[in-house]
Amino acid sequence: MFVLSISSLKGGVGKTTVTLGLASAAWARGLRTLVVDLDPQSDVSTGLDARAQDGATISDVLRSPKPSTVRAAIARSAWGEGSRGVIDLMVGSPAALSFDTPNPSIREIWRLEEALAVVEEDYDLVLIDCPPSLNALTRTAWAASDRVAVVTEPGLFSVAAADRALRAVDEIRRELSPRLQPLGIIVNRAKHQSLEHQFRLGELRDMFGPLVLSPALPERTSLQQAQGAAKPVHLWPGSSAEEMAANFDKLLDRIMRAGRLGTYAEAPATGDDEAPVTRGRQRGRSNT
Repeated sequence: MFVLSISSLKGGVGKTTVTLGLASAAWARGLRTLVVDLDPQSDVSTGLDARAQDGATISDVLRSPKPSTVRAAIARSAWGEGSRGVIDLMVGSPAALSFDTPNPSIREIWRLEEALAVVEEDYDLVLIDCPPSLNALTRTAWAASDRVAVVTEPGLFSVAAADRALRAVDEIRRELSPRLQPLGIIVNRAKHQSLEHQFRLGELRDMFGPLVLSPALPERTSLQQAQGAAKPVHLWPGSSAEEMAANFDKLLDRIMRAGRLGTYAEAPATGDDEAPVTRGRQRGRSNT
């Protein structure tokens, strides 16, 4: 099971939209996928149109990651079956905000890792939609992850936030979870006709080199329409939706290479992003 956090330290950059787009690509590819809604706004739960039958949510999991609680908080998405699989959701809740403290204990930070250990054999891919901050919830997500994808827009303040996020990932890797690595930076809402956006894209590539993932995602109303209807963009009609689906397919290819998933299981390593991940929950835990 490969775990990817989708993060941003600046709100309003489309982090949840990217999470849903990647979930759509994984759904279309047939990966057994679990989406964890760790953002108290719970927008990804709305986009997947899923509710746990007995009302359990991520908040209950963070309070007590017992196997019965973990499984009770997981619901089947309304998206239905893909080519070979389904999308499940660990349901979000505004009550998760009470766990987003600035100084979490080590025990609190590892609770999501413990929860994911319960379902490790059930999924190929886990996507964690993180809140736009670096408090306890984001640290909890990163401690449970193999990689972090940082979402940004091609704007001045978003570029600075991406730099802070990558520095924070390195800090968590050194202090808590040695297996953690950045997947890279996903540039969202890029307007390719905008000179300002072109300048900021160049600035990102100058600063972060190959960590800036391709393609940059353009802003398309079809994506918002599909997600507003709680449908995967891979099923939404029109050429614009097809373009966005193809973009997310390319980003999913990068994720699959990093996680040795599917057709990339035997692919040779070509860089740090291709390094093998540690198998087994909690094996990346630091002794400090």
